[in-house]
Amino acid sequence: MQVFAYELTMEKKGTLTLKDLPFNAGEKIEVIIIPRSGHQTDEKRYPFWGKPITYLDPTEPVAEADWEVLQ
Repeated sequence: MQVFAYELTMEKKGTLTLKDLPFNAGEKIEVIIIPRSGHQTDEKRYPFWGKPITYLDPTEPVAEADWEVLQ
């Protein structure tokens, strides 16, 4: 299967026009639309990137009471 990718900008709300596609009349195609956002989405997606990390008691055991072997 060959994939064709086009990056377009919406000119009118709710209408998308594709021209000069390499397909014949009657040929079945599948169209997948993925919205592209600016960098604002990436910043909201990973809000803690670039922030300093502080560990409180990094060698302290975690969930020690949950281990059956220790009981």
